[in-house]
Amino acid sequence: MNYLKKIITLAVLLLTVCVLTSCPKPEPKDQDEYLIRVGQRVVTVLDFHKAFEIAEAAFPHNVLQDSSVLKEAKKRLLNQMTEEMVLLERAKELGVSILESELDKNIAQIKSDYPEGVFEELLLEYAVSYESWKKGLKTRMLIEKLIEKELSARIVITADDISRYYEEYYKASNVKPDLANRSKDLNEKIVKHLRRKKIEEIYKSWIEEIHKRFHIEINEKQWDKILSS
Repeated sequence: MNYLKKIITLAVLLLTVCVLTSCPKPEPKDQDEYLIRVGQRVVTVLDFHKAFEIAEAAFPHNVLQDSSVLKEAKKRLLNQMTEEMVLLERAKELGVSILESELDKNIAQIKSDYPEGVFEELLLEYAVSYESWKKGLKTRMLIEKLIEKELSARIVITADDISRYYEEYYKASNVKPDLANRSKDLNEKIVKHLRRKKIEEIYKSWIEEIHKRFHIEINEKQWDKILSS
């Protein structure tokens, strides 16, 4: 349950902002009201405030009373929103998309792990509508598919990688490894772990490359007001 709750928390707190940026918006009448612009995608000051209100739920009570912590939290959210906008632009550029059938299957899997009514209660706890959560989940799935598409070709996992991980894992557990009888399921789990680890290792350099592809505008005037408020 804790792991699944983290999934919902991440989808809501980190990717709800993408509900606001998942499709191009018309140009704001007041130029000062935009906060981030990447291509045709725009996040307004109001969008940011709404997202931050949700993000505040992730912090322990009174933590944000510290002005330095508050500023750091705002900066982190700004960076997350900017990164997600860049990733969405890259997904659009490559034609990466999520089918409704893929989304429905993922939703069914998540909800099946909750007792009846509990899933909806969690959404109410974070004051997020089901449709907003669904859109946020779809955005997260889109980003994950993009990352897989872009980085999978750069990942090489050898038999030695698998055996080395296997030996280290069992050595830590004080169990002598038996490579000959290692199960197929265990091999698959090890491969998944190694893929995730290697993707994390190259993600930073990759996202820096993606950032260079797009023109990112931050409204410094509005951002200064947000930081000082």
